Amino acid sequence: MDEKGNFIYDEDESVAFIQNYLPQEMKGKFSNDDINYIVDLIYEFYESKGFLKEDSNEDAEVDIDEDELVDFVIKNAKRDGVGKFTAEEVTFIVQGEMEYCDSIHMFD
Repeated sequence: MDEKGNFIYDEDESVAFIQNYLPQEMKGKFSNDDINYIVDLIYEFYESKGFLKEDSNEDAEVDIDEDELVDFVIKNAKRDGVGKFTAEEVTFIVQGEMEYCDSIHMFD
């Protein structure tokens, strides 16, 4: 957080956090660009659902359908020809991103 109490999202820190979060058998499988791409798709999904609107009620609890999010990422990665990611792999990256956001108190 900065001195005004606003969270500071750092893309490089997010990627490093997610790389560290991945289970041992997945370490080294994803480039930083792969993770950045998937994180971008995560936020594209949030935006498509209206979760990132500035006029939304900040106190409202957002219920994210993780399966729908994972399917969205896989479908778009395939469409863009970026990679063939499994649901398990994307789930770990999604969970890693959520943990990173928790660690910087992004949604508090």
